[in-house]
Amino acid sequence: METEIIMSLILETKNINKYFGKAKPFHVLKDISLGIKQGEFASIMGKSGSGKSTLLYILSTMDTDYTGELFLQNELVTGKSQQELSHIRNKKIGFIFQFHYLLPEFSVLENVMLPAKKLGLKTPAEIREEAMDLLKKLNIGHLDSQKASKISGGEKQRVAVARALINEPILLIGDEPTGNLDSNNSENLFQILKTLKDDKGLSLLMVTHDEDLAKRTDRTIYLEDGRIIE
Repeated sequence: METEIIMSLILETKNINKYFGKAKPFHVLKDISLGIKQGEFASIMGKSGSGKSTLLYILSTMDTDYTGELFLQNELVTGKSQQELSHIRNKKIGFIFQFHYLLPEFSVLENVMLPAKKLGLKTPAEIREEAMDLLKKLNIGHLDSQKASKISGGEKQRVAVARALINEPILLIGDEPTGNLDSNNSENLFQILKTLKDDKGLSLLMVTHDEDLAKRTDRTIYLEDGRIIE
């Protein structure tokens, strides 16, 4: 039984500690040990300065300056080279940020295709077809040729979701993905994420300030002064 539980973990940390500064180091994250199971939708909450975004950047392998261990699908990723981590990120982790970071001069379709082109495992025709399929599933297929700078905030966030999904990641990470959306678009995005969990078995981890949204996820991890308190 214990083996089954371990095998079902998509992401796991063991005693993650993070410090800022060298002269007088500030202890930002303190002994963070957590696990995200396959098909789980978990949220992270905490006051400003509690370490939420710092933790997210470590979990996403973008910040490697920490002590402790980080595992993806039971593989230790701590200590891997930047080139290896870049490949792991692109292949296994999808990101949705509060600020979508679309390339404004590119079309919606081109923005979605970019991570798959970088990964280079499929032909341009295959990538284009899969990108269009994602846009249609998110009800924005009609925007494919529009410049990213010309669409609304809610539409941009859907494009960001499609871009995060193009390489079929095992884990989708969101840093305040609904933070800049009105209540209607926020609810729409939440329903999209929940559908991905229910239909695809995707694991999701989302930092949010929205307590109502957090309550509707499978589990909420509360951070206070760099520690998990619940």
